[in-house]
Amino acid sequence: MIEQSTIYALSSGQGRAGIAVIRVSGPRAGDVLSKLSGELPQPRLASLRNLKSADGLIDQALVIWFPGPYTVTGEDMAEFHVHGSPSVVAKLFSEFTQFKNVVPADAGAFTRRAFENGRLDLVEVEGLADLLGSQTESQRRVAMRQFMGEASAVYESWRGQLTAALAMLEAAIDFVDEDDVVQDAWNHVRPNVEKLRTELLRAVELSVKAGAVRDGLKLVIAGPPNAGKSSLMNWLVGREAAIVSPIAGTTRDVVERVIDFHGAQLLVSDTAGIRADTTDLIEAVGIDRAKSEVRDADILVWVTAPDVIADVGPSRAPDVKVINKSDLDSSRIRNDESIAVSVKNVQGLNQLTEVLKNLIQARSAVANNAIVVRDRHVAAVKETIRLLNDSLEDEKRPLELIAEDLRKATRAISSITGRIDVEDLLGKIFSEFCIGK
Repeated sequence: MIEQSTIYALSSGQGRAGIAVIRVSGPRAGDVLSKLSGELPQPRLASLRNLKSADGLIDQALVIWFPGPYTVTGEDMAEFHVHGSPSVVAKLFSEFTQFKNVVPADAGAFTRRAFENGRLDLVEVEGLADLLGSQTESQRRVAMRQFMGEASAVYESWRGQLTAALAMLEAAIDFVDEDDVVQDAWNHVRPNVEKLRTELLRAVELSVKAGAVRDGLKLVIAGPPNAGKSSLMNWLVGREAAIVSPIAGTTRDVVERVIDFHGAQLLVSDTAGIRADTTDLIEAVGIDRAKSEVRDADILVWVTAPDVIADVGPSRAPDVKVINKSDLDSSRIRNDESIAVSVKNVQGLNQLTEVLKNLIQARSAVANNAIVVRDRHVAAVKETIRLLNDSLEDEKRPLELIAEDLRKATRAISSITGRIDVEDLLGKIFSEFCIGK
């Protein structure tokens, strides 16, 4: 029998640091640890040891021994907490290579072994990848629901409902010559299938909002020329990202910046002023792009001002209406639906901040309840819905065909957590990880 390789990697950051954490996982992990540090320490207790090689002392370090199978990978594991010098790490890696079948880990190798040994399912693996890549509080919360198994529990519930329905239909197929038995079975199963379909449709609906939080909400600033959109953009991002000029039509293209806005990732877009007529061909292209941005916005901030003519309105209802330059003519600002601000004099901006913060938090709260967050999950759930629709379409459809639809639906939903038919997904999923995770 061929022994599985033992893998090792630096699990903390590259470069100089106070501490560097090196992980070793596999059947030779105990041999590596005892050879370098002496007798194996008590399991799961940090021990201070001198790490030695044939040519002398390498470092004084904390070492931890994790015997399998109750480890993050399901295998024997060892950790070396050494001084974070690149030379110390390099020396230890050099010593590791002296052991037979001990090799550097590929990207995601530790997490892949956790999956293969049943410590994580695919949704938890992807949640971990999202957690490692999260940059904002909203992204962290969505990722944690996936990583901690909350989403997997729901997927397993859906799979269990399909399995139960399928089992009842397959039992009835044995009595296919008895119409009452067949009809009673389908009458019992059908309401459950319809209820599950409704749950799945709602989950897909929420997935759009969750995807926006996971990838970053798109906030678009639009309005007529010279309303102060670029000034508002610069205030939001905290620096001179867009050119500000009193000349109408200065902004010709979309200017984008990514910011962390009170725990949410925002892609803020400043757009060309939208007006009815222009003889400038370049400005016309900018206006078309601005209209496209308005259509694609998660949050649309429509900006006007007392000294500009708005001859074209937004193509969709704005989420926030702003009247800029309120210092020019406050008597003209009598719109309870709009927020009066003056970016120049820093007036009304706190109110605008609160409105945007509340709006984003409301969007994030909805997204935090979402289960289906990745495109792969969405595709599998949509396929399940399609198959359930097929099973419900025709009352007189043979029970064998209905059962086959439910069987395929069960496979589709099971592929999300990785219970079946996932080999072709593994390479793509685990390639997202860094070395040492």
